Amino acid sequence: MTRPEAPRPYQSYVYASPHKTAYRSLPDPAPRLDALWAREPKDALSLYAHIPFCEVRCGFCNLFTRIGAPDELTTRYLDALDRQASAVREALGDDSPVRFATAAFGGGTPTFLTAGELERLCDIAEKRMGADLRAVPLSVETSPATATADRLAVLAERGATRLSIGVQSFVEAEARAAVRPQRRADVEAALGRIRDSGVPVLNIDLIYGIDGQTEESWRRSLDAALAWRPEELYLYPLYVRPLTGLDRLSPQADRDWDEQRLNLYRHGRDHLLARGYEQVSMRMFRRADAPPQGSDDYACQTDGMIGLGCGARSYTSALHYSFDYAVDMREIRSIIDTYTRTEDFGLARVGRWVDAAEARRRHLLQSLLQAAGMPVAEYTERFGSSPYADFPEELGRFGALGWLDPEAPDGLLRLSAEGLAHSDGIGPALFSPAVRAAMAAYEPK
Repeated sequence: MTRPEAPRPYQSYVYASPHKTAYRSLPDPAPRLDALWAREPKDALSLYAHIPFCEVRCGFCNLFTRIGAPDELTTRYLDALDRQASAVREALGDDSPVRFATAAFGGGTPTFLTAGELERLCDIAEKRMGADLRAVPLSVETSPATATADRLAVLAERGATRLSIGVQSFVEAEARAAVRPQRRADVEAALGRIRDSGVPVLNIDLIYGIDGQTEESWRRSLDAALAWRPEELYLYPLYVRPLTGLDRLSPQADRDWDEQRLNLYRHGRDHLLARGYEQVSMRMFRRADAPPQGSDDYACQTDGMIGLGCGARSYTSALHYSFDYAVDMREIRSIIDTYTRTEDFGLARVGRWVDAAEARRRHLLQSLLQAAGMPVAEYTERFGSSPYADFPEELGRFGALGWLDPEAPDGLLRLSAEGLAHSDGIGPALFSPAVRAAMAAYEPK
């Protein structure tokens, strides 16, 4: 049997499906949120608040964020977030229980907000949405420059259980090469303040594949992070994306770069596994003795999500929706300005409908990319079919490439170690033809 050609290992980081570049403006009349959520289970929702501000824009970043916030823009943004939260909570209704099982503040950089503004953000989540932040896992993203003692004290007091800091590299030359100007001393000071805050889980983000990075310098960054005994570490491959600060590489350099990133990934993975960390996904590693994070009764494959803010997305079983998306700074500023002027937040204006076939793909994709794998019985119970019957071509190809674990227990569909290494090729391979076509037609802006 001829071994199939492997897809390139670094195509796209798939953290949600369908991909946001497959979203489009929804035709009039736009769906009303109260109708969308009327028959949805709402007793184990996820709440996400998006803060689209940063002090600098890193060269690799294609997130929806802008530099700075002049003319009291953060105040106007929080005013709009408050209006949106009120409208969304009203749309959820009270006919059935409404409960949030998990919460997160992301961005951008949520700690770009002042301590007082972070208090207001927590108030919006609690008093408008009804989320009990002290009773559920609450994850907040931060940066070395904004992880100040007063901000961290607010987050700790309001119930944050996890702080995630983007360091990317402890080697200053590599940070500069990634267009992320920072001093190691400032990074270490921020990590000290996070530990002093008492928030139980520290996550450190690191990036591999930076120009000039070697196995030795990568190990130095890993060891510098490990010195803080973080409960979690995320290892991200560097991507060069349109409209970001880093230039594109040549096709030949791309092939070489693929090999460099794979080698660095394997080295980082093995380094962490040998030091008491367990692999959760291609990117995520958790210290074996770390306190558990996440809610026992929330599952991203099936439960709904409420996104607040102009860069957030929301999920029902039938529609994934958000606001417009951009990477170019001028476009982002325009979308944020439009958001702050919005009065009616009761409609879904941008999104993508999810039919039964797409739901099957989403469930398989979001389960298979986790190191724990997917119980086949769980899939069958939900859909009344087998993933092997629904996706024979895709799973057959992954198996032929050695990306499915032959030693997985009966009834468990799980990636092999090499399959996990190729998660950024497997995820896009599971997109439906319709989603691929929509993504290909998307014009970056």
